[in-house]
Amino acid sequence: MTKILLAFFVLSAFTLKAQPVMKGGLEKFVTANNIYPRYSLHNCIQGTVIISFKVNKGGEVYDSKVSSGIGTDLDDEALRLIRMSSGKWIVPQDHDTTVSLIAPIKFNLSGYDCDQKNPEEIKRAIIAYKTSEDLANSIQNFYKNKEKGTYRKEEEPRFVALKEELGYNDEYFKERISDGLKKIKQKDKQGACEDFLFVKYMGSDLANEMLEKYCK
Repeated sequence: MTKILLAFFVLSAFTLKAQPVMKGGLEKFVTANNIYPRYSLHNCIQGTVIISFKVNKGGEVYDSKVSSGIGTDLDDEALRLIRMSSGKWIVPQDHDTTVSLIAPIKFNLSGYDCDQKNPEEIKRAIIAYKTSEDLANSIQNFYKNKEKGTYRKEEEPRFVALKEELGYNDEYFKERISDGLKKIKQKDKQGACEDFLFVKYMGSDLANEMLEKYCK
């Protein structure tokens, strides 16, 4: 059976005081809401992302950041999950809201034949992610400028070829839209609209309906 496992636990500074806890349990929340990122999923990238964050007296998350990441879209997903937990924390009266909580989130794939994947190939995929991300940004900048009318038309074939080389095709865009719709169901409008806008500014109109419906 194909499944995605995600382990989650929270540590804080060394103290005997009661610590903030999440309504219903944080592990249950994260397991129910995680959406394994596409790049890491396709390349069998797994591992632990450490997020540090603070909660105010109202149980809202602030000052959240990746303390130690893998260097792929797993970092973004771990951070998204922590930010989604905002407002769901029960905070003791004597809790010091300036103290950071540390959340190691372990992403583990099961059922994707990842045990057959060459470890060196996975390492190369992690290294390639940064380059791919930079190139994706250059593509998006081109299409943002095209929307403004401040672009050079003769450059578009180069960016179309670059998209094909990086695997940014309709199949991939449909997967990103699907992820965005899942986030809408989670009431994560920001995360969803980021997915839809990514598709738009990669030169595709497949997400236009979703942008019109959810991101006005």
